[in-house]
Amino acid sequence: MASEAPPFWWEKPDWRAYALSPLSWAYGQIAARRMRQARREKVEAPVLCVGNFTVGGSGKTPVAIALAEQAKAMQLKPGFLSRGHGGSFAEPHIVDPGHDVAKHVGDEPLLLAEHAPVAVSPNRAAGARLLIEKYGCDFLIMDDGFQSARVHIDYALVVVDARYGLGNGRVIPGGPLRAPVLDQLLYADALLKMGDGLAADAVVRQAARAGKPIFEARARPREAKALAGQRLLAFAGIGHPEKFYDTVAEAGGVVALSRSFPDHHVYAEDELAELASTAKAADLGLVTTAKDAARLRHGPMPEGLLERLNVLEIETVFEPRHSPQRIVEETIEASRRRRIAR
Repeated sequence: MASEAPPFWWEKPDWRAYALSPLSWAYGQIAARRMRQARREKVEAPVLCVGNFTVGGSGKTPVAIALAEQAKAMQLKPGFLSRGHGGSFAEPHIVDPGHDVAKHVGDEPLLLAEHAPVAVSPNRAAGARLLIEKYGCDFLIMDDGFQSARVHIDYALVVVDARYGLGNGRVIPGGPLRAPVLDQLLYADALLKMGDGLAADAVVRQAARAGKPIFEARARPREAKALAGQRLLAFAGIGHPEKFYDTVAEAGGVVALSRSFPDHHVYAEDELAELASTAKAADLGLVTTAKDAARLRHGPMPEGLLERLNVLEIETVFEPRHSPQRIVEETIEASRRRRIAR
């Protein structure tokens, strides 16, 4: 669904959102009921879910990575649970970043696997058991799955993009919400406001009134000096590619041309050849995201693309810096209370 998100979802509600209201209402009722009635399996490790209220990119994956690094700093052995966008494994599969390809496991799991073991499976409870029993993981981070988890969540951190917020505030198909926001807030333990902007302020106030902690963070380019002063053709197949172009500029690169593709886009050889020839003709370097690079790995690479290609890595910076430790500690404490109650 994210790869087909129409632009009107992120604008003030118009006739299209109103025309789809009956379908949005029905979808929202079903989604809310599923959240209420879900049978979530309890596992023998703390489970931290990094989710969002909407479809589309909100920066969950870099947040999950930052929290895994915090867990490792606390002498824990984290593991990731992921469904894997477009993944093809029916049984739980541990991602091998050196051999697996995005079309089999998804692009985000390939990035996560550089930091901790990743179990890809539609059945996250089965993936959790595999990580605990076979890989010794004692702290699990679920990348997405907030609305449809089959595993009990000890702490749900919901990421909201400050620039886009909840879009037009309507439920699928009239807008980007996966379920009515109030129904989702019931199951959130805290909100993380990502980046700068005012679009998320309304839901942040709702969460604060409900007594939910509010954290803040931003994405920061890593090794920004590599792009400084370069004139670039920037391309991306992510939820909100314009955020990536802004990050390139923040890193000191000059975005002379840009090409945007749908989220999780699988590049065809002729598309890559066109990017390479356009960049060469205009004497531009090429730059893309780490997620796009994960999809390009092991695929067709036209002549002239690799030598011009830069990959912009980003990291999540929390403010204040001790926030990740607090989130991990509260997840562990919630898990401890769960086990005592059981």
